[in-house]
Amino acid sequence: MSATSFVSAALPPCDVLPVISADGARSELLLQRPATEATQVIYWLSALGVAAKHYLPLAQALAERGMAVAIHEWRGIGSSNKRADRHEDWGYRQLLEDDLPAGMAVLRASLPSTRLTLGGHSLGGQMAALDASLHPKEVAGLLVVASGAPYWRQFPLAPLLWLAYALAPWLARLVGHLPGRRIGFGGNEARQLIDDWARTGRTGRYAAAGMPVDFEALLGKLELPILGLRMHDDWLVPQASLSWLLGKMPRSPNTQQVITAGDLGNDKADHFGWMKMPDAIAAHIAQWFQAQPGDSGT
Repeated sequence: MSATSFVSAALPPCDVLPVISADGARSELLLQRPATEATQVIYWLSALGVAAKHYLPLAQALAERGMAVAIHEWRGIGSSNKRADRHEDWGYRQLLEDDLPAGMAVLRASLPSTRLTLGGHSLGGQMAALDASLHPKEVAGLLVVASGAPYWRQFPLAPLLWLAYALAPWLARLVGHLPGRRIGFGGNEARQLIDDWARTGRTGRYAAAGMPVDFEALLGKLELPILGLRMHDDWLVPQASLSWLLGKMPRSPNTQQVITAGDLGNDKADHFGWMKMPDAIAAHIAQWFQAQPGDSGT
């Protein structure tokens, strides 16, 4: 069956798999299988402050096209037993060194022989790229949906954005976490995570406090096919933001496509609206899989 064919049989129920990180943090991995045996699996990383369950419509749309999808739960939200406060803090290091390897191990125990592609939305797309740079031999491709680097120079009203990147870590330290629910950005986010994110926003470079890793060098060596899907009306990810992120991976051939409101059957194609109507996104992803050299279908 090709990657763009629909599975006519009903999908099996989504598996809810417990994940325990190296430091004891707990969460659940959502694994949506197709109706037939899958040879492709997408490990999906959510946007900042968005619980894994909100990507089930996307997972189901992809499973209808024969692909398995595992949705990772970020520490601090949804099924995670952690919540950011003065006594609980974490940053990119814990996500990359503890949580993602734990989730991957659970996936591999369930689907040991499937070809794995990393994908993500917004911050999830960035973290997928960082994780791929750390484990390039374990990943077959990269999906970046409504995602780009947050570097302030790539946005309209850039000076105001730089100021926001300077103030966000200060606010997080003052309150004990970034009160994203109150200010309308993300969830209640850990101080170090916001510090790592804001540093990239100010400098345009990726780094993780406590990790002696040159991500810029690793990204530059990465050789993976990449699909970048940008939403036409997404002011959070202008074209320059996506280009800045993909430009860090010059050895990775990329396909960039713009999704319009007409594609989605919606009134606009913005940063979050596509999640409720993800069929067009799933179709673009499936077509991209089918076009990859050596793809045997799913």
